[in-house]
Formats: sequence, C-alpha cells, structure tokens
Amino acid sequence: MTVSLTQPPAARATAPDETGLIRLCERGFVPDIALRAGMRLLMRQRLRQAHAHDPERSAEALATLLRELRASPIAIDTQAANTQHYEVPSDFFVEHLGPAMKYSCCYYPNGDETLSQAEQAMLALYAQRAEIADGQRILDLGCGWGSLSLWLATRYPHAQIVGLSNSHGQRRFIESAAARRGLRNLRIVTGNVADFEFDDAVREAFDRVLSVEMFEHMKNYGALLGKIARWLNDDGKLFVHLFAHRHVAYHFQNHDGSDWMSRHFFTGGTMPSADLLLHFQDDLRIENRWWLDGRHYQRTANQWLAALDASRALTLPILEAGYGTQAHIQFQRWRMFYMAVAELFGYDQGREWGVGHYLFVRSATQGSLQ
Repeated sequence: MTVSLTQPPAARATAPDETGLIRLCERGFVPDIALRAGMRLLMRQRLRQAHAHDPERSAEALATLLRELRASPIAIDTQAANTQHYEVPSDFFVEHLGPAMKYSCCYYPNGDETLSQAEQAMLALYAQRAEIADGQRILDLGCGWGSLSLWLATRYPHAQIVGLSNSHGQRRFIESAAARRGLRNLRIVTGNVADFEFDDAVREAFDRVLSVEMFEHMKNYGALLGKIARWLNDDGKLFVHLFAHRHVAYHFQNHDGSDWMSRHFFTGGTMPSADLLLHFQDDLRIENRWWLDGRHYQRTANQWLAALDASRALTLPILEAGYGTQAHIQFQRWRMFYMAVAELFGYDQGREWGVGHYLFVRSATQGSLQ
C-alpha cells in the first residue's frame, strides 16, 4: 500500500509534467497496462533513492531514520488516515473486500485460493503464531472493520476480545456485525493509540495484543511498544503483522504536494524494514519472527481490484453520495491504489517488499498495567 507514484527529487527536474500525467491517469485515460509499467519504473527509482542495494549508504539512512523516529510522537497525521481510509463509507468496502472485510494482506499457501479462503487462512495463521487460546483476554489494536476481532470472538467463545479503532464508523460497523452474530464477548472502543488509555471498564491487562497493519501509520515505535507493554500481563505477548521492505525503511512524505500515494492514501506513514522493530526492544523483546514474500499481497490487491471493477455499478453511487462530481475520479484513485499495491509487492517476484510477522514478549523489568 505504500509506493510513491511520483519520481524521486533527483529525477523531477527533467521529468515531464507529472501532475498533468497523473490527472490523465485519474480520469482513466491511461490504460492499466501502461499504469502498471510506470509504477514498476517508479519502484526501481524508489529502490535507488533508498539505497536498497548500497549497504553503506542504506545503513547511514537507517541510522538517520531511527533518530527521527525516536524524536517523533507515537503517530502523526492520524486524522488523515481516517479520512483516506477508515471513514470512507463502509458500504464501499463491503462491495469489494472479502466476506471477512479484511483490509490487509491475505495468505495464499497454495497460490490458488479465493479471496475468502485467503482471508481465513491468514486469520488462522495469526491465531497460530500469536499462540491464541480460549479464555484469554485479547486486544485487537487498530481493528479495522473487525475481521480479526469478529473471527476471534466467534472461534474463542470464552475469550474476552477488545478492539481499539480510531474510527467511529468502523466501531459502528463491527458492533452491528457482532449483534447480528449474537457475539457477547467482543467490545469495541474508539481512540487514537497515540494518546489513548483504557478506562476502568476495560483496564484489566491483556494476555495477548495483536496488531495488523497499524504500525505502518506510526512513528515512535519505542514509545508505542512501551505503552503496549504496560497493557500486557506479566506473561503477555504482542503479535504484529506489518508490511515492509526486506532491509530499507523510509518515511512517506509529501513535501511539495507531488507524492500521489502520500497525499491520497498514506499521509504520515512509514515503510518499515523487516528488522526495524528489532531496534526498539526496551520494553518488549522479540521471541519469534516470520516473513511472507510479497506475492501474497500482490494476489490480495489484484483480487480487490477485480472485485472493485465488478462492483462499479454499486460502488459509484456510494462514492457519489460523499464526493459528488468527483466520484469517478475517486473510484479511479482506488483502482490505481490497488494496482500500486499489487505492483509494489509483486516487484521482482515478491523479493523486495513483503509482510513480516513478529511475536514479542514482555521484558523482565517492565511493569504491567495492573
């Protein structure tokens, strides 16, 4: 979800009118095959800009990034993420995400799974790797439209599930779904993780915290992990799913307004490297980690795109209600977004960008919430 659709600064001086080209793309005048080819070109430029194949310069860049992250608040531009993704009408996503409403990478162990099968495969993989057991108290941190919260509440009826979302719209969607299913072991709270603290009603510490594609919206991982550690029991564990580059990390920045992805979909975001979180182990220490190559996300995004195209007659009226005459442009932007995701994670047969899974345990000296 995180490729820049503009060229790096060094290339802009000799580039054609990018803004005009992007306007043509957003109006659907550029064929998909040409769009995807241009995206792959920009990914090669991104790798050069990030010094992905220059170990000395990439080490220097990482050291600079780590200093910046440690000096930052936990998150920035959190309202932008809501506007760009999470407060878009839920009906828009219902029409083209999978039946579990999983808005994150799915898992294709055989490579020929349907979107529904791949959603379920990844949710089951989380439970296995996070060592979930019935009766646990579990926090789904950044719970989206509830794919994981609802799945856990259904399969572990004696567990207590709490979902934390930054979006009132998502909370209402999940609560409605839970009511239809008769689930009584799930509670959704609304808050910004950067400054959120649990009230007395849900203050008991958690056995597990799971977070799926939320860390990419964060900055100060040391402060974030310290906060999560305080929410865990003494033997509690944190499971994180994030997308990443295999060894370089960088900010998503839109200094001059020309970075299409940062402006429309990822304001204030971070592209982690596979080992970025390992530099922040003051309060939680790594116990296990896994890597999924990018082709899993490539398949996910291509299936989202196919479903979006098939749902055009239903989704355009939904967008028109919020965007008026700009609805067709907004629809095409989502198409471009999913194409960019597919091309980014499919780049070089999925060998550059992929998905990391991490299991953290509390450090011995960290005090709990209780």
